[in-house]
Amino acid sequence: MFEVTHFANPRLLWLLLVLVPVVANYVYQTLRGGSALVISTVSGLENRRKGWKFYARHLPFIFLCVAAALLVVAIARPQNSESGSKSTTEGIDIVLALDVSGSMLARDFQPDRISAAKEVAAKFVNDRPNDRIGLVVFAGESFTQCPLTSDKKVLLNLLSQVSLGMMDADGTAIGNGLATAVNRLRDSEATSKVIILLTDGVNNSGQIAPLTAAEIAKTYNIRVYTIGVGSRGMAPQPTYDIWGNVRYVQAKVEIDEDVLRKIATMTGGEYFRATDNNKLRDIYTRINDMERNKVEVDDYTRYNELYMGFALWGLALLVAAYALRIFVFHRIP
Repeated sequence: MFEVTHFANPRLLWLLLVLVPVVANYVYQTLRGGSALVISTVSGLENRRKGWKFYARHLPFIFLCVAAALLVVAIARPQNSESGSKSTTEGIDIVLALDVSGSMLARDFQPDRISAAKEVAAKFVNDRPNDRIGLVVFAGESFTQCPLTSDKKVLLNLLSQVSLGMMDADGTAIGNGLATAVNRLRDSEATSKVIILLTDGVNNSGQIAPLTAAEIAKTYNIRVYTIGVGSRGMAPQPTYDIWGNVRYVQAKVEIDEDVLRKIATMTGGEYFRATDNNKLRDIYTRINDMERNKVEVDDYTRYNELYMGFALWGLALLVAAYALRIFVFHRIP
């Protein structure tokens, strides 16, 4: 009750000054003495001890003064305040479309392209706790590794399981991968829908052309960011002998940047080229900043009324003061 931080009508507190002359007059009258009674002798009264009523006779007046003070405080409307803020987050649904074709084992990234891509994707997921994120993988075909989810532990676990042996058909079906990602987002009611497509090659398989998939994405108002992964020129890429053993040979890096750039332009996204681990991390950081959640913060201060407690205590003291006068000191007000 007494945690008061604010008064709605603070000027009314000046009424408390009225109590000053009232108390001063009471003290003066008490020290001066009350009514006189003429008696013939005071013998027999000199050694009489003063009872508790003698000391308690001031209680009614004290109760009345405190009650008056509490009632003045009550009409001044004491309040305490609570400050806070309400935030509204604009939801974003994101699908990561990741190339898992054999060339993603190339070692122009450390330790290789697929490992670097998984590392930066995991950091991207951790940096976006308020979004739903899904994962699509593609090589010669495509499938959904993880549907849209807000459970980041599940998503990160499924991302860690991504490997190059997940599909029977090798190749790079960019159109299929993009179409599968679009399919995961087409029914989304999020304010913003985004696909981040990462590949290191040229579309050479699949049933859907990349630009056809981009047209579908545009229809559903899905923004696509495309990332071409691979150094410029030559890079150590894996080859396999008839026994399945892998060895690395220098091979030309071929990325269909023209198609990736057109996909991004058609859908309102942007194309990026990552030539090493640091540039790949920088690209994801840039996309993360561009697709930052929109948070609207509404600061507020709420006041809680406390006058009722003061008023009830004041009335209780008034009743106590008159009860003492009538039933203890036998005075009729």
